[in-house]
Amino acid sequence: MEPKAPVSLTEALASFDALWSPRIVTTVNDYDIRVAKVEGEHLWHVHDSTDEFFLVVEGELHIGLREAAGERTVVLPRGSVFTVPRGVEHKPYAPVPAAILVIEPTGTSTVGDRHDEVPDHVDETTGHALS
Repeated sequence: MEPKAPVSLTEALASFDALWSPRIVTTVNDYDIRVAKVEGEHLWHVHDSTDEFFLVVEGELHIGLREAAGERTVVLPRGSVFTVPRGVEHKPYAPVPAAILVIEPTGTSTVGDRHDEVPDHVDETTGHALS
């Protein structure tokens, strides 16, 4: 496979305005590397067979988790990473405009395998190509 040109995350994020609508910036093996602009709440959802990796590029991201020990929230400031383990119900929330990078297997839905009703502001997708 021929190497592609480098991708600027700043330029990738500047190429779209939609919130909670990730763009695929590259792939690694069978994984998509996605960037998204986020603000407000996503929805409670679960990925039954895959972990979900988050890196906060700009702003701050909160992730609510429903675990065996109870419900808790992790706060990720800019530059922080966190992995939600497969099977854990979670709900991302951005109190201020933020940008995130997410790593998931290609074809993984943004709303997981099981989820609450999808609100209008959340794009139910497996990721969009950069334009």
